[in-house]
Amino acid sequence: MAVLVGKKAPLFEADAVVNGGEFVEKFSLSQYIGKKHVVFFFYPLDFTFVCPTEIIAFQDKLSEFEKRNTVVVGCSVDSKFSHWAWLNTEKNNGGIKGVTFPIVADLSKTIAENYDVLAGEWEYNEDDDYVEFSGDPVAYRGLFLIDKQGIVRHQIVNDLPLGRNVEEALRMVDALQFFEENGEVCPANWHKGDEGMKADAEGVASYLSKH
Repeated sequence: MAVLVGKKAPLFEADAVVNGGEFVEKFSLSQYIGKKHVVFFFYPLDFTFVCPTEIIAFQDKLSEFEKRNTVVVGCSVDSKFSHWAWLNTEKNNGGIKGVTFPIVADLSKTIAENYDVLAGEWEYNEDDDYVEFSGDPVAYRGLFLIDKQGIVRHQIVNDLPLGRNVEEALRMVDALQFFEENGEVCPANWHKGDEGMKADAEGVASYLSKH
């Protein structure tokens, strides 16, 4: 699996559903470059079981991300019509009604491939006479924190059964912004409001002497 940290986030243009029900063509993360940090996450499929718990958890914390000038964008291999239907289904019926952040439709699976989170791959059969998919043609639970320059600064990829911690995604936004604003690094288990550390021997010694 590719490590994208430190590299330009792969850009794309794709259909998306925004504001809980509006179709947008040629949605792209490039609109945020120079303006906002981005939490871009993949989930396997609409109308499943772990996925709505994650998506609703991101929505519940959306105002906290917005306070940090950070946008949240979801993506799966479903169509925009599937996204729209799920966004208009009540929560007590397995839907995600009330979610307002953009959800991208990666029906071709090219976005998942470019971020290297597709849970399988295309390959020729033994006789090389046709191509077949080996694995599960959905995205792993990948999450990418992208800075204002469009650089991936953090990534995490979970297997399909393992839901993510939205609080941890928020903590990583705080850590990145603390570093950007102060030039100090964030030690283990750092949270917003904690002191940072200078990235040198003296800084490490000073920090460890206090802890």
